Amino acid sequence: MSAWNSYIKGFKIYLQLERSLADNSVVAYMADVDKFERYFTQIFEPKKELKEIEYQDLQTFIAWIVDIGMGARSQARIVSGVKTFYKYLMLEGVVSVNASELLETPKLPKKLPDTLSIEDIDAIIDAIDRSTPEGERNVAIIEMLYGCGLRVTELVELKLSEIYWDDYFIRVIGKGNKQRIVPFNQHLEKHLKCYINEIRAHLPTIHFEYEDILFLNRRGKQLTRVMIFTIVKKYAEKAGLRKKISPHTFRHSFATHLIENGADLRAVQEMLGHESITTTEIYTHLDRKFLKETLELYHPMNK
Repeated sequence: MSAWNSYIKGFKIYLQLERSLADNSVVAYMADVDKFERYFTQIFEPKKELKEIEYQDLQTFIAWIVDIGMGARSQARIVSGVKTFYKYLMLEGVVSVNASELLETPKLPKKLPDTLSIEDIDAIIDAIDRSTPEGERNVAIIEMLYGCGLRVTELVELKLSEIYWDDYFIRVIGKGNKQRIVPFNQHLEKHLKCYINEIRAHLPTIHFEYEDILFLNRRGKQLTRVMIFTIVKKYAEKAGLRKKISPHTFRHSFATHLIENGADLRAVQEMLGHESITTTEIYTHLDRKFLKETLELYHPMNK
């Protein structure tokens, strides 16, 4: 079964170089393909080479991952991984027929993301002690998470050279190294310039490799994703908010508030960096919920 190893190694290179996926995504895909390989080389009888696998065999694989207790979301991810693997095999000419083409992904219930109200966001910012250098920096972090709808990785990797002050936009490197332009307003500009000029400029030292990174710790090094999660959790608790809040909650709130106030869905898609409009459409469900609650609260017939 040594052929499996070479195909799997080639698939990893394909994901990294041709698809330009982030390390976490590559790891997830490889874990799914490892399960796929293990099933057909260790569990399935008779054992099969890749070229011998047919659609019916893939159905037994899906039945197996259900039997071992995989939930619908994990099943959907594994099916997606197998389909991507087969796309690679087709490109390389390893197989002439895509056996995964008819595989169906389990239907997942759409989980509406948690969001914050304007009052919640104000409460979090008010909970920050701005008399300290870290406090002023953390205000700028929260304002940018909410003001630009950034993913946490995009925030920690944002560079000073990617802020275009005259035009009021930032250039963001998102998933798959895709670039997008996100505007910002004068309110955020004020907080960013305060941090940059009053705090960042007076750090005792800034490590050479981080000279262009916007947000730094007191030792002049880049902040980590974990640090951002810790900052958000700390101030949400200080503000007395009981719901589970992460950096991504500000991204959801950014999108929800835009759509609630009439923003064009395509514009929100561009700012969020969603490849497909269907990903952004989840916020229209939030908007409908908001409209329904508004009707129930304010219409005279509901009194």
